Amino acid sequence: MKVKFTKMHGAGNDYIYVNTMDYNIEDPAAAAVEWSRAHFAVGSDGLVLIGRASMPEAHFSMRIFNNDGSEAMMCGNACRCIAKYLHDKHLTAANPIRLETPSGIKVLAMDLDEAGEVTSVTVDMQEPVLACCEQCATSDGTATDLALEVLDRTFKGTFVSTGNPHFVCFVDDVEHLDVARYGAALEHNALFPQRCNIEFAQVMDDGSIRMRVWERGSGITLACGTGACATAVAACHTGRASRHSDIVMDGGTLSIEWREDDNHVYMTGPATTAFEGEIELK
Repeated sequence: MKVKFTKMHGAGNDYIYVNTMDYNIEDPAAAAVEWSRAHFAVGSDGLVLIGRASMPEAHFSMRIFNNDGSEAMMCGNACRCIAKYLHDKHLTAANPIRLETPSGIKVLAMDLDEAGEVTSVTVDMQEPVLACCEQCATSDGTATDLALEVLDRTFKGTFVSTGNPHFVCFVDDVEHLDVARYGAALEHNALFPQRCNIEFAQVMDDGSIRMRVWERGSGITLACGTGACATAVAACHTGRASRHSDIVMDGGTLSIEWREDDNHVYMTGPATTAFEGEIELK
């Protein structure tokens, strides 16, 4: 069977998007592995399935599978792309869109130009979680500037969950850090029973935060929406930045605001359609 897909990216974080209201993907983990292979298939960071919501308070649902077949709780960059997908394909007139994810309902507000084209999307990522014993194996489930020895160096990192678990390490020179070497080691550290996404971040002279990421299940990616949110929260939580930060990643920049009034994190950034096609479902 041939399946129609749309290849999209948010700040370079690229996924294959399939409308499961049209297609039944019985083994999405296997499809994610097969279709994500660079050079041999579409090539991507993973597979995103868009479907009907199971609860009345949401418009649509999403599931996301990394390119190793593991399922993630959610993805901020994918949420923005889903908003654009639904808008461009005239599947809804709602704005904002309420999207059901395994980590709760996310509210997606689109900015439109005079022609009705999506220019950016703001996602309400809800409240960050700074303590979770299931994901961070300290006595109280917290880690704030915790010194963690990995391989031949020590990192100071802060645990933040923004729908996915993250360990944000602030360093002096993020550009020359071996992200693959240290990211892989930290992902599988005993501190993280469910593995963890790893961010390496540096606060720049202009107040922006340069961040590079090693994603659990995907490895190095050009951007990570939940990781950008976690980095902004960690920077504010440790006194390195204010509640509003621009997170500069390899694939682009996201604007993150951790508001005082509701304690929610709001992420604003682009969503881009790369191309569409058909691929064989084995």
